[in-house]
This record gives sequence, C-alpha cells and structure tokens, in this order.
Amino acid sequence: MEDKLTTIGFDADDTLWHNERFFQLTQAYFADLLADHAERDHLMDRLLAAEKRNIRHYGYGIKGFTLSMIETAIEVTEDKVPAAVIRQLVEAGQEMLAHPIELLPHAREAIESVAHSYRVLLITKGDLIDQERKLAQSGLGELFDEVEIVSEKTSDTYRTIFERHGDGPGASMMVGNSVRSDVVAPIQAGCWGVYVPHGMVWEIEHADVPVDNPRFRELRNLGGLASLVREIP
Repeated sequence: MEDKLTTIGFDADDTLWHNERFFQLTQAYFADLLADHAERDHLMDRLLAAEKRNIRHYGYGIKGFTLSMIETAIEVTEDKVPAAVIRQLVEAGQEMLAHPIELLPHAREAIESVAHSYRVLLITKGDLIDQERKLAQSGLGELFDEVEIVSEKTSDTYRTIFERHGDGPGASMMVGNSVRSDVVAPIQAGCWGVYVPHGMVWEIEHADVPVDNPRFRELRNLGGLASLVREIP
C-alpha cells in the first residue's frame, strides 16, 4: 500500500522563474567576444567541458559559470586573452547576478493551490546567496514551509529532505523541469516525480524521461498541478 501524499517539493530555476535563457544569452555574448579565436560550436564544447570539470570546485550557479567562461577564454587563446575581455566576462556575470526575477506562468497559483493541504517545500541547488536573492525577489518565499538550497540533487538528498520535513519519500512529490535532478533522482528515492518541461535545458541536466515508471507524471505547465495532485492517493 502506497503512502498517502503529504509533502510537495518544488524546484526553483526554470520551474518557478526563468533562469536558463540568461545563461544562453550570456553564452552568445561569450561566443561573440571570442569569435576571432574559436568557432562557436568548438567554443561551446570547451565551455561545457569546463563547467562539468568545475562543478566539483565551484558548484552550480552563475559564479561557477563565469569562472568557467574565463578559464575557457584563457585556454582557447593560449593565455593571450586580453584583459578587457576578462573584464567584460566578469561584468556579464555580475549582470546575470543582478537580473530581476521573472516568474513563469502559474507559478504562484500552483503553489497556493496545494499549500493549504500539503507541506510545501522549495528544493533548489546552486549558489546560496544567489538562490536566496532570487527567492526574496520572487515574492514566493512566504508560501513555503521550508526551503532547502543544496549542492546537488541526488536520491539520498531527497530521502534526507523528505524525512526531515515530511513523512518520508513515499509520501512526497517533487515538481520540476529537470528530468535528471527533479524527476529521476526523486523517483529513485521513492517519491513521485512530476516533469514540467521548460523548453531550455542545460545539457548537463539531460536524461531519459522515465515514462514507464508508475510514479512518473508530466504536466504541460504548472497550471495543471492542482488537478494532478487530486489524482494521487
């Protein structure tokens, strides 16, 4: 017999507010700055490799992304990148950190629709200061019973969080746009995993959608969450 659903976790970036599009805009700017030194596709491959390599050092977020751009610029120019380009990359990262939050459609309504009947958690990964800034600017903070900002989203992470703030993974659901982090990992922990596609996904977050898993659900957008939750035991 399955546990009764009591707790719902929400991802933040590209689930509740826009995020990836600012990274992609900055990547395009980065490619323009380094156009004389590398073809765009090659440059993007080198940048992605740097990001993967640096996650264990810097974690997720804009600061690590900015450092990875600088590292890639140094590599592709064989240590000859002009100081002016480094300055422009630093400024681009600072602009990303200062960018206003733009909520995605139905974000507030979706949280409010379940907040009176379930424990509602925000579970996000990335830089602590930046994630706290975005949550404060979003105006959604008061809707959550608890907020967890983690360095990585693994099945063990979800087990720990839902045991600490809920009735365990079996009675919990995670809602998010990343198949790898917000769907597969929670399902592996024993949760329900609800996939809400965003359209822009960082390559590192790609994974196969677990369509055959009985605890997998997919929504076109957050507007359908309240109806979906009513169908869950």
